[in-house]
Amino acid sequence: MTEFQDADLRIADSEREAALSVLGEHMSDGRLNIDEYGERSARVSAAKTRGELRALFVDLPPPHPQFSSGAPTPAPAPVAVQPTQQVVGRPPGGGTRAIVAGLVPVAALIAVGLFLFAHIPWFIFLLPAAVMMFGSSVWGKDWRDDHRRGRRYR
Repeated sequence: MTEFQDADLRIADSEREAALSVLGEHMSDGRLNIDEYGERSARVSAAKTRGELRALFVDLPPPHPQFSSGAPTPAPAPVAVQPTQQVVGRPPGGGTRAIVAGLVPVAALIAVGLFLFAHIPWFIFLLPAAVMMFGSSVWGKDWRDDHRRGRRYR
């Protein structure tokens, strides 16, 4: 089938997307201004046949959108997924850092208990923050990064 014989063939969404991409290349090269790009993009989105798409590129040099031969395209090969790495062994700084990290929720529970039962003023709720600040001052950036990423050690 020649180029002119297949002008009435209907196009797929993937062919419209390819044409929009090629139009973007022509605009970035300076062949189309923003208004022309907008007008042609709208016409690409409304196009139903290959001939309608080709008409939008007659005054432009290559690249032009490429059309499939009409044969079904094979499914893409599956992509192997890499398993996530888990940090194994002792955390840097030993197990002490994990113990101090575990003290943060314990400090919160202690603060609630002291506030409710010992009638200690509201600033007791700063106790968990003090434990976190202690951990951050001792272990620095590693302390913050471990807790943001949820890194686990075995």
